[in-house]
Amino acid sequence: MKADRTTHITDIQKYSIHDGEGIRTTIFFKGCPLRCQWCHNPETQRYDREVFFYEERCTGCGACMQDCPHQAIRYGSEGTDTGKLLAVTDRSLCRACGDCVDSCVNNAREICGRSYTVRELVEEALKDRAFYETSGGGVTLSGGEVLTQDTAYILELVKGLHQRGISVNIDTCGLVDYDVIAKVLPYTNVFLYDLKLMNREEHLRYTGVSNERILENLIRLAKDGGRIWIRIPVIGGVNDTTENMEQTVAFLKENGICPEHIHLLPYHDTGSGKYGRLDRDYQQDFTVPDQETLERLQHIFTDAGFADVRIGG
Repeated sequence: MKADRTTHITDIQKYSIHDGEGIRTTIFFKGCPLRCQWCHNPETQRYDREVFFYEERCTGCGACMQDCPHQAIRYGSEGTDTGKLLAVTDRSLCRACGDCVDSCVNNAREICGRSYTVRELVEEALKDRAFYETSGGGVTLSGGEVLTQDTAYILELVKGLHQRGISVNIDTCGLVDYDVIAKVLPYTNVFLYDLKLMNREEHLRYTGVSNERILENLIRLAKDGGRIWIRIPVIGGVNDTTENMEQTVAFLKENGICPEHIHLLPYHDTGSGKYGRLDRDYQQDFTVPDQETLERLQHIFTDAGFADVRIGG
């Protein structure tokens, strides 16, 4: 008998009100083709499981070293300015098997990425069905990037939710094969479509990829009748310029794209601490746009005729 497909989920957020209409359950998938320098969920970038390490909890007892079957843990003082010996991980050897997590009595280690079958995710979503029905909510699939997961898995999931009368939103960066978008379109209520930068070179600089396919897919999705909410992360010093927003307006207008909403999402650095837990550097010095800047950018869209332009959400 064929085993059920699984994929890695980093979090299931209940009672969300920021990822679509009504009360929602937001499911965060692990793995993304972009490397946005401001990313506040770095644990969703890689597709494989990883280990979070909380150095402030580590006492250097050595239990994890003894139990690690891959000899990936050793004593060291990396990542701390106190000189305290820590049980640090060689990420090139770590297989995220979880043995060190089980042996750590101080909860200094945590697996990031739990495997779920489609059935398990549907059952988890159904627990909050009453909230969806009373609020007009549903499930939002987020990431990482949902549409670069196993296509058969995602298609089975959106069909399963749709068949049970649960509204499905998909939060996407757009850097996927369009045939995947086309397959999930009949079962997707709203696409929360991210637009970061219009200039191709700047997009490549800050995200690691060109925006060409992202923009092409948005045009095709609009022509195919997809409901679209545009979401623009506003990053101080990167894309919070009149020029970038005017270019965005021009692109939408020239291609006849009429999103139901446009959301300007102000940058925050609340996820910067996660980088250290994954032994990665976070050296960017982006700024949080002030209210005056956000309102100025909002007016660029409203003055161009876009009716529902929101700050946040």
